[in-house]
Amino acid sequence: MHDRTAIPKPVAGALPEFTANGRDLRIDACRGIALWCIFLDHVPNNIGSWLTPRNYGFSDAAEVFMFVSGVTCALAYGKVWSCEGWTSVIRRTLRRSWDIYVAFLLLTLACAVLVYLAGGDRLADESNTRILLDQPGATLAHAAILQYRPVNTDVLPIFVLLHLLFAPLLWLLLRMPNVTLGASLALYALVHIFGWSMPAWPNGHWAFNPLAWQLLVVLGAWMIIEGERVRPWLTSRTALVPAVLYLVFSLVIALSWRIKPLEALIPQGLTKLAYPTDKSNLDPLRLLHFLALAIVAVWFVPPNRQALTTAVMRGAILCGKHSLPIFCLGVLLTLASLLALLDISEGLAMQITLSVGGVLTMIVAATLLNLMNIKPSSKPPLALPMGVRAQQGASGTAGWRPLQAFRRALREFGWAGGKIPIVDCQFAERQSHRVPLLADELLRLKADVIAASPQGHSDRFDTRLA
Repeated sequence: MHDRTAIPKPVAGALPEFTANGRDLRIDACRGIALWCIFLDHVPNNIGSWLTPRNYGFSDAAEVFMFVSGVTCALAYGKVWSCEGWTSVIRRTLRRSWDIYVAFLLLTLACAVLVYLAGGDRLADESNTRILLDQPGATLAHAAILQYRPVNTDVLPIFVLLHLLFAPLLWLLLRMPNVTLGASLALYALVHIFGWSMPAWPNGHWAFNPLAWQLLVVLGAWMIIEGERVRPWLTSRTALVPAVLYLVFSLVIALSWRIKPLEALIPQGLTKLAYPTDKSNLDPLRLLHFLALAIVAVWFVPPNRQALTTAVMRGAILCGKHSLPIFCLGVLLTLASLLALLDISEGLAMQITLSVGGVLTMIVAATLLNLMNIKPSSKPPLALPMGVRAQQGASGTAGWRPLQAFRRALREFGWAGGKIPIVDCQFAERQSHRVPLLADELLRLKADVIAASPQGHSDRFDTRLA
Protein backbone atom coordinates (compact mmCIF):
# COMPACT_ATOMS: atom_id res chain seq x y z
CA MET A 1 0.00 0.00 0.00
CA HIS A 2 1.12 3.56 -0.38
CA ASP A 3 0.24 6.76 1.38
CA ARG A 4 -1.20 9.40 -0.94
CA THR A 5 -1.89 12.73 0.69
CA ALA A 6 -2.98 15.80 -1.22
CA ILE A 7 -1.86 19.01 0.46
CA PRO A 8 -4.37 20.86 2.59
CA LYS A 9 -5.53 24.27 1.54
CA PRO A 10 -3.61 26.17 4.23
CA VAL A 11 -0.43 24.64 2.86
CA ALA A 12 -1.13 25.42 -0.78
CA GLY A 13 -3.53 27.93 -2.19
CA ALA A 14 -3.50 26.57 -5.76
CA LEU A 15 -2.58 22.94 -5.95
CA PRO A 16 -1.33 21.25 -9.08
CA GLU A 17 -3.23 18.21 -10.28
CA PHE A 18 -1.96 15.07 -8.63
CA THR A 19 -1.54 11.71 -10.22
CA ALA A 20 -2.58 8.53 -8.50
CA ASN A 21 0.51 8.38 -6.35
CA GLY A 22 0.48 12.04 -5.37
CA ARG A 23 3.20 13.34 -7.74
CA ASP A 24 2.69 16.29 -10.04
CA LEU A 25 4.14 15.07 -13.34
CA ARG A 26 4.51 18.62 -14.65
CA ILE A 27 6.95 19.43 -11.88
CA ASP A 28 8.97 16.28 -12.57
CA ALA A 29 9.01 17.12 -16.30
CA CYS A 30 10.21 20.67 -15.63
CA ARG A 31 12.94 19.43 -13.31
CA GLY A 32 14.02 16.75 -15.80
CA ILE A 33 14.33 19.26 -18.65
CA ALA A 34 16.35 21.53 -16.34
CA LEU A 35 18.72 18.61 -15.64
CA TRP A 36 19.21 18.09 -19.38
CA CYS A 37 19.90 21.78 -19.90
CA ILE A 38 22.41 21.87 -17.04
CA PHE A 39 24.31 18.97 -18.60
CA LEU A 40 24.29 20.57 -22.06
CA ASP A 41 25.47 23.91 -20.65
CA HIS A 42 28.32 22.36 -18.67
CA VAL A 43 29.93 20.69 -21.69
CA PRO A 44 32.32 23.41 -22.98
CA ASN A 45 31.88 24.78 -26.50
CA ASN A 46 28.87 22.55 -27.03
CA ILE A 47 26.44 23.21 -29.87
CA GLY A 48 23.78 21.54 -27.73
CA SER A 49 23.80 24.48 -25.32
CA TRP A 50 21.95 26.49 -27.98
CA LEU A 51 18.90 24.42 -27.08
CA THR A 52 18.95 25.76 -23.52
CA PRO A 53 17.80 29.14 -22.17
CA ARG A 54 21.35 30.29 -21.41
CA ASN A 55 21.99 31.88 -24.81
CA TYR A 56 18.66 33.67 -25.01
CA GLY A 57 18.55 35.74 -21.85
CA PHE A 58 20.22 36.54 -18.55
CA SER A 59 19.13 33.44 -16.59
CA ASP A 60 19.51 29.72 -17.34
CA ALA A 61 18.30 26.33 -16.16
CA ALA A 62 19.88 26.78 -12.72
CA GLU A 63 17.21 29.30 -11.71
CA VAL A 64 14.47 26.96 -12.91
CA PHE A 65 15.94 24.01 -11.03
CA MET A 66 16.28 25.98 -7.79
CA PHE A 67 12.78 27.45 -7.98
CA VAL A 68 11.20 24.07 -8.77
CA SER A 69 13.04 22.59 -5.79
CA GLY A 70 11.32 25.10 -3.53
CA VAL A 71 7.97 24.19 -5.10
CA THR A 72 8.65 20.47 -4.65
CA CYS A 73 9.71 20.84 -1.03
CA ALA A 74 6.60 22.87 -0.18
CA LEU A 75 4.35 20.26 -1.80
CA ALA A 76 6.09 17.21 -0.36
CA TYR A 77 6.72 18.42 3.17
CA GLY A 78 3.45 20.33 3.29
CA LYS A 79 1.72 17.05 2.55
CA VAL A 80 3.64 15.33 5.34
CA TRP A 81 2.81 18.13 7.78
CA SER A 82 -0.90 18.08 7.02
CA CYS A 83 -1.35 14.37 7.66
CA GLU A 84 1.55 13.33 9.91
CA GLY A 85 2.60 16.44 11.83
CA TRP A 86 5.83 18.32 12.41
CA THR A 87 7.76 15.37 13.83
CA SER A 88 7.53 13.57 10.52
CA VAL A 89 8.46 16.73 8.62
CA ILE A 90 11.62 17.16 10.68
CA ARG A 91 12.52 13.49 10.37
CA ARG A 92 12.08 13.46 6.60
CA THR A 93 13.90 16.72 5.95
CA LEU A 94 16.88 15.54 8.01
CA ARG A 95 16.91 12.19 6.22
CA ARG A 96 16.78 13.85 2.79
CA SER A 97 19.53 16.27 3.80
CA TRP A 98 21.68 13.31 4.83
CA ASP A 99 21.01 11.52 1.53
CA ILE A 100 22.12 14.55 -0.47
CA TYR A 101 25.18 15.00 1.77
CA VAL A 102 26.29 11.41 1.20
CA ALA A 103 25.63 11.76 -2.54
CA PHE A 104 27.80 14.91 -2.62
CA LEU A 105 30.73 13.19 -0.89
CA LEU A 106 30.48 10.14 -3.15
CA LEU A 107 30.28 12.38 -6.23
CA THR A 108 33.38 14.26 -5.07
CA LEU A 109 35.30 11.00 -4.80
CA ALA A 110 33.94 9.81 -8.16
CA CYS A 111 35.11 13.01 -9.85
CA ALA A 112 38.59 12.57 -8.39
CA VAL A 113 38.76 8.93 -9.52
CA LEU A 114 37.60 9.80 -13.05
CA VAL A 115 40.13 12.62 -13.36
CA TYR A 116 42.91 10.38 -12.03
CA LEU A 117 42.06 7.59 -14.49
CA ALA A 118 41.97 10.14 -17.32
CA GLY A 119 45.55 11.15 -16.60
CA GLY A 120 45.22 13.75 -13.86
CA ASP A 121 46.69 16.86 -15.43
CA ARG A 122 44.31 17.01 -18.37
CA LEU A 123 41.10 17.50 -16.38
CA ALA A 124 42.39 18.50 -12.94
CA ASP A 125 42.11 22.25 -13.42
CA GLU A 126 38.83 22.20 -15.35
CA SER A 127 37.19 20.04 -12.68
CA ASN A 128 38.79 21.79 -9.67
CA THR A 129 40.16 18.44 -8.47
CA ARG A 130 43.87 19.18 -8.67
CA ILE A 131 43.97 20.22 -5.02
CA LEU A 132 42.03 17.07 -4.13
CA LEU A 133 44.62 14.91 -5.89
CA ASP A 134 47.54 16.86 -4.35
CA GLN A 135 46.14 17.25 -0.80
CA PRO A 136 43.47 14.55 -0.39
CA GLY A 137 43.28 14.66 3.41
CA ALA A 138 42.78 18.40 3.83
CA THR A 139 40.52 18.63 0.79
CA LEU A 140 38.20 15.84 1.91
CA ALA A 141 38.01 17.42 5.36
CA HIS A 142 36.83 20.69 3.81
CA ALA A 143 34.45 18.79 1.53
CA ALA A 144 32.95 17.14 4.62
CA ILE A 145 31.99 20.58 5.97
CA LEU A 146 30.77 21.70 2.51
CA GLN A 147 33.60 24.19 1.95
CA TYR A 148 35.22 22.41 -1.00
CA ARG A 149 33.34 21.38 -4.14
CA PRO A 150 34.47 20.06 -7.51
CA VAL A 151 33.21 21.97 -10.54
CA ASN A 152 29.48 21.62 -11.26
CA THR A 153 28.68 20.09 -7.85
CA ASP A 154 28.04 23.39 -6.03
CA VAL A 155 24.27 22.99 -6.03
CA LEU A 156 24.37 19.88 -3.82
CA PRO A 157 25.70 21.65 -0.67
CA ILE A 158 22.93 24.21 -1.12
CA PHE A 159 20.34 21.44 -1.12
CA VAL A 160 21.92 19.90 1.96
CA LEU A 161 21.36 23.19 3.79
CA LEU A 162 17.95 23.67 2.19
CA HIS A 163 16.52 20.40 3.48
CA LEU A 164 18.26 20.81 6.81
CA LEU A 165 16.47 24.12 7.37
CA PHE A 166 13.23 23.54 5.48
CA ALA A 167 11.14 22.47 8.48
CA PRO A 168 11.52 25.87 10.26
CA LEU A 169 11.16 27.63 6.89
CA LEU A 170 7.86 25.82 6.24
CA TRP A 171 6.68 26.67 9.77
CA LEU A 172 7.32 30.37 9.09
CA LEU A 173 5.74 30.27 5.63
CA LEU A 174 2.57 28.70 6.96
CA ARG A 175 2.18 31.39 9.61
CA MET A 176 3.79 34.49 8.10
CA PRO A 177 4.26 33.84 4.36
CA ASN A 178 4.72 37.45 3.28
CA VAL A 179 6.97 38.33 6.21
CA THR A 180 9.11 35.26 5.50
CA LEU A 181 9.43 36.16 1.82
CA GLY A 182 10.28 39.72 2.84
CA ALA A 183 13.05 38.46 5.13
CA SER A 184 14.42 36.35 2.26
CA LEU A 185 14.40 39.38 -0.03
CA ALA A 186 16.14 41.44 2.65
CA LEU A 187 18.90 38.84 2.98
CA TYR A 188 19.29 38.79 -0.79
CA ALA A 189 19.62 42.59 -0.83
CA LEU A 190 22.19 42.56 1.99
CA VAL A 191 24.28 40.04 0.05
CA HIS A 192 24.53 42.52 -2.83
CA ILE A 193 25.14 45.51 -0.57
CA PHE A 194 27.76 44.02 1.74
CA GLY A 195 29.04 41.07 -0.30
CA TRP A 196 28.03 38.49 2.28
CA SER A 197 28.83 34.85 1.57
CA MET A 198 29.49 31.60 3.38
CA PRO A 199 33.00 30.21 3.99
CA ALA A 200 34.49 28.32 1.05
CA TRP A 201 37.85 26.67 0.45
CA PRO A 202 40.43 27.18 -0.94
CA ASN A 203 39.55 30.47 -2.70
CA GLY A 204 36.46 31.55 -0.73
CA HIS A 205 34.25 31.48 -3.84
CA TRP A 206 30.82 29.84 -4.21
CA ALA A 207 29.52 29.26 -7.73
CA PHE A 208 26.08 29.53 -6.09
CA ASN A 209 26.16 31.70 -2.98
CA PRO A 210 23.56 30.05 -0.68
CA LEU A 211 22.71 33.38 0.96
CA ALA A 212 21.58 34.75 -2.41
CA TRP A 213 20.13 31.67 -4.12
CA GLN A 214 17.95 30.86 -1.12
CA LEU A 215 15.57 33.49 -2.47
CA LEU A 216 14.47 31.27 -5.37
CA VAL A 217 13.80 28.36 -3.03
CA VAL A 218 11.77 30.51 -0.66
CA LEU A 219 9.95 32.09 -3.61
CA GLY A 220 8.99 28.66 -4.98
CA ALA A 221 7.62 27.52 -1.61
CA TRP A 222 5.84 30.84 -1.12
CA MET A 223 4.16 30.54 -4.52
CA ILE A 224 2.65 27.20 -3.49
CA ILE A 225 1.30 28.59 -0.23
CA GLU A 226 0.07 31.92 -1.59
CA GLY A 227 -0.77 30.73 -5.11
CA GLU A 228 -4.45 31.73 -5.21
CA ARG A 229 -3.70 35.26 -4.09
CA VAL A 230 -0.79 35.71 -6.49
CA ARG A 231 -2.29 34.10 -9.60
CA PRO A 232 -4.64 37.02 -10.50
CA TRP A 233 -1.65 39.34 -10.61
CA LEU A 234 0.49 36.89 -12.62
CA THR A 235 -2.26 36.43 -15.19
CA SER A 236 -2.92 40.17 -15.58
CA ARG A 237 -1.79 42.20 -18.58
CA THR A 238 -0.15 44.59 -16.14
CA ALA A 239 2.43 41.87 -15.43
CA LEU A 240 2.55 40.34 -18.91
CA VAL A 241 3.48 43.45 -20.90
CA PRO A 242 6.62 44.43 -18.92
CA ALA A 243 7.62 40.75 -18.68
CA VAL A 244 7.54 40.36 -22.49
CA LEU A 245 9.40 43.64 -22.99
CA TYR A 246 12.10 42.61 -20.54
CA LEU A 247 12.49 39.20 -22.21
CA VAL A 248 12.92 40.89 -25.61
CA PHE A 249 15.49 43.28 -24.11
CA SER A 250 17.45 40.44 -22.50
CA LEU A 251 17.26 38.39 -25.72
CA VAL A 252 18.83 41.18 -27.76
CA ILE A 253 21.55 41.83 -25.17
CA ALA A 254 22.38 38.13 -24.71
CA LEU A 255 22.60 37.52 -28.46
CA SER A 256 24.85 40.57 -28.85
CA TRP A 257 27.41 38.88 -26.58
CA ARG A 258 27.76 36.05 -29.11
CA ILE A 259 26.89 37.64 -32.48
CA LYS A 260 29.41 40.34 -33.42
CA PRO A 261 27.29 42.24 -35.99
CA LEU A 262 24.52 42.59 -33.44
CA GLU A 263 26.96 43.79 -30.79
CA ALA A 264 27.80 46.82 -32.90
CA LEU A 265 24.16 47.93 -32.83
CA ILE A 266 23.90 47.91 -29.01
CA PRO A 267 25.02 51.04 -27.08
CA GLN A 268 28.26 50.27 -25.28
CA GLY A 269 26.97 51.65 -21.99
CA LEU A 270 24.00 49.32 -22.08
CA THR A 271 26.22 46.33 -22.79
CA LYS A 272 28.51 47.15 -19.89
CA LEU A 273 25.51 47.53 -17.59
CA ALA A 274 24.34 44.00 -18.30
CA TYR A 275 27.63 42.16 -18.80
CA PRO A 276 28.79 40.16 -17.05
CA THR A 277 25.85 39.08 -14.92
CA ASP A 278 26.88 37.84 -11.50
CA LYS A 279 25.66 34.24 -11.37
CA SER A 280 27.31 33.49 -8.03
CA ASN A 281 25.16 36.04 -6.19
CA LEU A 282 22.08 35.70 -8.44
CA ASP A 283 22.39 39.01 -10.22
CA PRO A 284 19.16 41.07 -10.11
CA LEU A 285 19.07 40.99 -13.91
CA ARG A 286 19.03 37.19 -13.77
CA LEU A 287 16.34 37.19 -11.10
CA LEU A 288 14.13 39.56 -13.09
CA HIS A 289 14.64 37.49 -16.23
CA PHE A 290 13.52 34.32 -14.46
CA LEU A 291 10.46 36.08 -13.02
CA ALA A 292 9.57 37.37 -16.50
CA LEU A 293 9.88 33.84 -17.88
CA ALA A 294 7.64 32.54 -15.10
CA ILE A 295 4.94 35.12 -15.88
CA VAL A 296 5.01 34.28 -19.60
CA ALA A 297 4.91 30.56 -18.77
CA VAL A 298 1.80 31.07 -16.63
CA TRP A 299 0.13 32.87 -19.54
CA PHE A 300 1.08 30.65 -22.47
CA VAL A 301 1.88 27.22 -21.03
CA PRO A 302 -1.40 25.79 -19.70
CA PRO A 303 -1.42 22.61 -17.62
CA ASN A 304 -1.88 20.32 -20.63
CA ARG A 305 -1.64 16.75 -19.43
CA GLN A 306 -1.71 15.46 -23.02
CA ALA A 307 1.76 16.91 -23.64
CA LEU A 308 3.13 14.75 -20.83
CA THR A 309 2.39 11.56 -22.79
CA THR A 310 5.02 12.12 -25.49
CA ALA A 311 8.21 10.06 -25.39
CA VAL A 312 10.40 13.10 -24.73
CA MET A 313 8.28 14.28 -21.83
CA ARG A 314 8.10 10.80 -20.34
CA GLY A 315 11.89 10.75 -20.37
CA ALA A 316 12.00 14.16 -18.69
CA ILE A 317 9.50 13.00 -16.06
CA LEU A 318 11.62 9.98 -15.21
CA CYS A 319 14.76 12.12 -14.89
CA GLY A 320 12.93 14.66 -12.73
CA LYS A 321 11.55 11.93 -10.52
CA HIS A 322 15.09 10.72 -9.76
CA SER A 323 16.71 14.16 -9.79
CA LEU A 324 19.50 13.48 -7.27
CA PRO A 325 21.14 10.46 -8.95
CA ILE A 326 20.54 11.90 -12.41
CA PHE A 327 22.17 15.18 -11.44
CA CYS A 328 25.20 13.28 -10.13
CA LEU A 329 25.31 11.25 -13.35
CA GLY A 330 25.16 14.47 -15.36
CA VAL A 331 28.26 15.80 -13.58
CA LEU A 332 30.21 12.64 -14.44
CA LEU A 333 28.90 12.69 -18.02
CA THR A 334 30.19 16.26 -18.32
CA LEU A 335 33.70 15.17 -17.37
CA ALA A 336 33.51 12.21 -19.74
CA SER A 337 32.30 14.48 -22.55
CA LEU A 338 35.14 16.92 -21.95
CA LEU A 339 37.60 14.03 -22.12
CA ALA A 340 36.06 12.87 -25.42
CA LEU A 341 36.34 16.37 -26.87
CA LEU A 342 40.01 16.53 -25.91
CA ASP A 343 41.00 13.02 -27.03
CA ILE A 344 38.79 12.34 -30.04
CA SER A 345 37.42 15.46 -31.69
CA GLU A 346 35.94 18.85 -30.97
CA GLY A 347 33.97 18.86 -34.20
CA LEU A 348 30.28 19.51 -34.62
CA ALA A 349 29.44 15.82 -35.09
CA MET A 350 31.12 14.91 -31.83
CA GLN A 351 29.33 17.72 -29.98
CA ILE A 352 25.96 16.50 -31.27
CA THR A 353 26.81 12.89 -30.44
CA LEU A 354 27.85 13.75 -26.89
CA SER A 355 24.78 15.93 -26.33
CA VAL A 356 22.29 13.36 -27.57
CA GLY A 357 24.18 10.45 -25.99
CA GLY A 358 24.37 12.19 -22.62
CA VAL A 359 20.65 12.95 -22.49
CA LEU A 360 19.78 9.40 -23.60
CA THR A 361 22.10 7.99 -20.94
CA MET A 362 20.30 10.04 -18.30
CA ILE A 363 16.92 8.78 -19.53
CA VAL A 364 18.08 5.14 -19.54
CA ALA A 365 19.52 5.49 -16.04
CA ALA A 366 16.30 7.08 -14.77
CA THR A 367 14.26 4.29 -16.39
CA LEU A 368 16.36 1.64 -14.65
CA LEU A 369 16.03 3.44 -11.33
CA ASN A 370 12.29 3.60 -11.81
CA LEU A 371 12.11 -0.13 -12.54
CA MET A 372 14.18 -0.89 -9.44
CA ASN A 373 11.70 1.08 -7.32
CA ILE A 374 8.71 -0.90 -8.60
CA LYS A 375 8.11 -3.72 -6.14
CA PRO A 376 6.09 -6.68 -7.43
CA SER A 377 3.13 -7.73 -5.35
CA SER A 378 1.75 -11.26 -5.09
CA LYS A 379 -1.77 -9.92 -4.68
CA PRO A 380 -3.47 -6.71 -5.74
CA PRO A 381 -3.22 -3.95 -3.13
CA LEU A 382 -6.32 -3.11 -1.15
CA ALA A 383 -7.22 0.46 -2.04
CA LEU A 384 -8.36 2.56 0.88
CA PRO A 385 -8.70 6.14 -0.41
CA MET A 386 -9.60 8.26 2.57
CA GLY A 387 -10.56 11.88 2.04
CA VAL A 388 -10.46 14.38 4.87
CA ARG A 389 -12.11 17.79 4.86
CA ALA A 390 -11.33 19.89 7.89
CA GLN A 391 -11.61 23.43 9.18
CA GLN A 392 -8.15 24.53 10.18
CA GLY A 393 -7.67 25.57 13.79
CA ALA A 394 -5.63 28.53 14.89
CA SER A 395 -2.70 26.31 15.82
CA GLY A 396 -2.30 25.11 12.22
CA THR A 397 -2.44 21.40 13.12
CA ALA A 398 -6.03 21.02 14.24
CA GLY A 399 -6.74 18.13 11.90
CA TRP A 400 -3.80 16.00 12.96
CA ARG A 401 -5.01 14.49 16.26
CA PRO A 402 -8.49 13.50 14.99
CA LEU A 403 -6.85 11.92 11.98
CA GLN A 404 -4.53 9.95 14.26
CA ALA A 405 -7.54 8.75 16.21
CA PHE A 406 -9.28 7.70 12.99
CA ARG A 407 -6.24 5.67 11.93
CA ARG A 408 -6.08 3.99 15.33
CA ALA A 409 -9.72 3.00 14.89
CA LEU A 410 -8.90 1.56 11.48
CA ARG A 411 -6.18 -0.59 13.02
CA GLU A 412 -8.63 -1.83 15.62
CA PHE A 413 -10.80 -3.05 12.75
CA GLY A 414 -7.89 -4.94 11.21
CA TRP A 415 -6.10 -2.38 9.06
CA ALA A 416 -2.62 -3.27 10.36
CA GLY A 417 0.44 -5.21 9.29
CA GLY A 418 2.03 -2.32 7.41
CA LYS A 419 -1.08 -1.46 5.42
CA ILE A 420 -1.37 2.31 5.26
CA PRO A 421 -4.62 3.94 4.09
CA ILE A 422 -4.37 6.32 1.17
CA VAL A 423 -5.13 9.73 2.62
CA ASP A 424 -6.34 12.88 0.86
CA CYS A 425 -6.32 15.97 3.06
CA GLN A 426 -7.87 19.34 2.20
CA PHE A 427 -9.20 22.14 4.37
CA ALA A 428 -12.28 24.32 4.23
CA GLU A 429 -10.39 27.22 5.85
CA ARG A 430 -13.35 28.08 8.11
CA GLN A 431 -15.50 28.86 5.06
CA SER A 432 -18.81 27.18 5.81
CA HIS A 433 -20.11 27.72 2.26
CA ARG A 434 -17.51 25.24 1.00
CA VAL A 435 -18.84 22.34 3.10
CA PRO A 436 -21.62 21.37 0.62
CA LEU A 437 -19.07 21.42 -2.21
CA LEU A 438 -16.77 19.11 -0.28
CA ALA A 439 -19.68 16.79 0.52
CA ASP A 440 -20.70 16.70 -3.15
CA GLU A 441 -17.18 15.75 -4.11
CA LEU A 442 -17.18 12.86 -1.64
CA LEU A 443 -20.48 11.63 -3.06
CA ARG A 444 -19.12 11.90 -6.58
CA LEU A 445 -16.18 9.72 -5.53
CA LYS A 446 -18.70 7.08 -4.36
CA ALA A 447 -17.56 7.00 -0.75
CA ASP A 448 -18.47 3.92 1.25
CA VAL A 449 -18.14 5.70 4.58
CA ILE A 450 -18.34 9.38 5.49
CA ALA A 451 -17.43 10.29 9.07
CA ALA A 452 -17.80 13.73 10.63
CA SER A 453 -16.93 15.21 13.98
CA PRO A 454 -19.70 16.93 16.01
CA GLN A 455 -20.80 20.28 14.62
CA GLY A 456 -19.79 22.07 17.75
CA HIS A 457 -16.24 20.79 17.68
CA SER A 458 -13.48 23.09 16.51
CA ASP A 459 -12.50 20.56 13.84
CA ARG A 460 -14.85 19.17 11.23
CA PHE A 461 -14.03 16.01 9.28
CA ASP A 462 -15.67 14.21 6.39
CA THR A 463 -13.84 10.96 5.80
CA ARG A 464 -14.14 8.70 2.78
CA LEU A 465 -13.21 5.03 2.56
CA ALA A 466 -13.65 3.15 -0.68
